[in-house]
Amino acid sequence: MLVRGTEGLLVDRATERIVALAREADADVEVTRLEGAVYTAGMLGVTTSPSLFAEDKVVVVDGFEAGTEDLFADVQSYLPSPAPGVVLVLRHGGGVRGKKTLDALRAAQVPEITCDAVTSDADKTQFVTAELRRAGRRADAGAVRALVDAVGSDLRELASSCAQLVADTTGMIGVEAVERYYGGRIEATGFRVADAAVAGDAGQAVALLRHALATGLDPVPIVAALATKLRTLAKVGATRSKGQGALRELGLAPWQVDRALRELRTWTPEGLAVAIGAVAAADAEVKGEGRDPRFAVERAVLRVAAASHA
Repeated sequence: MLVRGTEGLLVDRATERIVALAREADADVEVTRLEGAVYTAGMLGVTTSPSLFAEDKVVVVDGFEAGTEDLFADVQSYLPSPAPGVVLVLRHGGGVRGKKTLDALRAAQVPEITCDAVTSDADKTQFVTAELRRAGRRADAGAVRALVDAVGSDLRELASSCAQLVADTTGMIGVEAVERYYGGRIEATGFRVADAAVAGDAGQAVALLRHALATGLDPVPIVAALATKLRTLAKVGATRSKGQGALRELGLAPWQVDRALRELRTWTPEGLAVAIGAVAAADAEVKGEGRDPRFAVERAVLRVAAASHA
């Protein structure tokens, strides 16, 4: 199976579903995970070879898009004669690396599950509605809109918020319930501004910023959100070459690491340095060193957006 896409939550769910189906067929199925970035020649053959008791196996290869040449070669060699009783799941996070192997997988008609990023508010609204329906619950349109506005910057967080509302409320979920749990999350607006700026979407970032300021949000938490976002990118960028073990030691949630890795594709170390410098200057200005905090934060947002493609 090829599970491909940049939406980490959906990739995880697809993988979990495959493992669950394998366990329905054999409760003792052995599940092994390999990491593409540190794969060495022969590992696939070892993990898919029959065991002493001939149990079925599921082998999950994480980070196939960052795989070594040995991994790509071994997968292509494995394709003509897959091991019996083995389900091989290749998780590809997007990009063109491994294209020859991906073409070989498609030519062999390997089943593919696509998990494209959910980015638009309309898609997130549909996701919330479906998530609640899966749990046997419903929310009115205003509540769904309020939830997407409050925590909609990341699909994992949105799913977690739906689960909390399902667990802590009864009946139809209304706006009041959403506001009770998430209405105080002022920083969510700041992070939406930061998300757009880091993505290089200056127009969207400035539009969100001006709306936030017009509704009374102080510039300080917006600058703090920008700084937090850039610090995460810097930490992940400095550590990603050391493998998944080092990334796990950063103290970040897996979805934060996955998101940062995706966002770093449009960033250079030089651009990140420029953005961090711009936000540091804005931080000082909004805390008293500048005459116009609103101008300072808007200038920082524009500089971050420009630096993302520098």
